[in-house]
Amino acid sequence: VQLQASGGGLVQAGGSLRLSCAASGRTFSSYVMGWFRQAPGKEREFVAAISWSTGSTYYADSVKGRFTISRDNAKNTVYLQMNSLEPEDTAQYYCVRGPRVSSYDYWGQGTQVTVSS
Repeated sequence: VQLQASGGGLVQAGGSLRLSCAASGRTFSSYVMGWFRQAPGKEREFVAAISWSTGSTYYADSVKGRFTISRDNAKNTVYLQMNSLEPEDTAQYYCVRGPRVSSYDYWGQGTQVTVSS
């Protein structure tokens, strides 16, 4: 399985960005895709996830109400719409896929999001 993330960039505080992640290779009908992020000097943290079969979504408290995760089954693509961005959202964002919300076995290459104040 390969995960190709895109959509990062530089944005001012209060702005928006949409990340995309296309999955290719071996696929299954039941899995979870999501996003993690890691800022310099900080631990990697969970951001959001979505169940491919049910569409159930999960969010970190820090992004609830600002970020929205969605999927396009036909394109095997997951999106992360990020609104009301804050400087604290600055990080490398990684697309992930796994069998459940608590477990991920495939990681994408990361895309940088920088929010200026």
